[in-house]
Amino acid sequence: MRRPDAATSSVELVLKPRSRDLGGFSVRRVLPSGERQMIGPFIFFDHMGPVEFSSGEGVDVRPHPHVCLATVTYLFEGEIIHRDSLGYEQAIRPGAVNWMTAGRGIVHSERTSQERRRAKHRLHGIQSWVALPREHEEVAPSFVHHSADSLPRIEEAGRRIVLIAGEAFGERSPVTTLSETLYAEVDLTAGAAFELPEGIEERGVYLVDGGLAVEGVTYEAGSLLVFASGAAPELRAAGEAKLMLLGGAPLPEKRLIWWNFVTSTEARMAQAKQDWKEGRFEKVPGEDEFIPLPE
Repeated sequence: MRRPDAATSSVELVLKPRSRDLGGFSVRRVLPSGERQMIGPFIFFDHMGPVEFSSGEGVDVRPHPHVCLATVTYLFEGEIIHRDSLGYEQAIRPGAVNWMTAGRGIVHSERTSQERRRAKHRLHGIQSWVALPREHEEVAPSFVHHSADSLPRIEEAGRRIVLIAGEAFGERSPVTTLSETLYAEVDLTAGAAFELPEGIEERGVYLVDGGLAVEGVTYEAGSLLVFASGAAPELRAAGEAKLMLLGGAPLPEKRLIWWNFVTSTEARMAQAKQDWKEGRFEKVPGEDEFIPLPE
């Protein structure tokens, strides 16, 4: 939704998520939306949970393909086991980052381990996709895991910031990106203030928990605030708040997004669909299941 006073506000747009069922649990999807496809290179943004699974239950996202994008998984609670067609198997836990660059094509699954299924367990986190610059869309696929203790942390004046990707707040993340990208988790104590980093053309703030006051307006959890370029408003927590800061430089070309594919041309999209339908992607070692191409 667009604010009535958008012409004078630092907040250009307020996006609300739509619920999507992923088979056994639902997510709140905020990007892409009909009003805004991307913020910087971010083209997909899902808020998972918090959800509690009973004993014996868990996540079972069968092998599926991606092209011309990078997937980014970041958890607040729980664990997911990532397996991919490059042969990587990696558990991701809170505060760590799984960054998978699909490039010319990769297949992966996401599941809950048998060990964790033995008792009740919770899952809460963010899954996002970053579109690749056109000149890097067909790079070789890759997977990198960054442990929680490898990411810069800034703690001061009621703020705790984890810099997931990019350069800001006097720190630089070790996560390698192919275009200017900013991504951070921000936790604020009640009444604490936070200012957006400058010099980044597109910036958004997703409110995971709590309330946030900006220029006299208080926003609730589930809101994605899109800020005007160059705006420097003060963001103040209305009670304790958890935010995700995302953005970067916009890509010059429009992107097409369909199912698990993001491409810059119709021809590449058609090829990706046909390649998956005809089984030309590499398989995830040890997994025979797969998600069929939607008809």
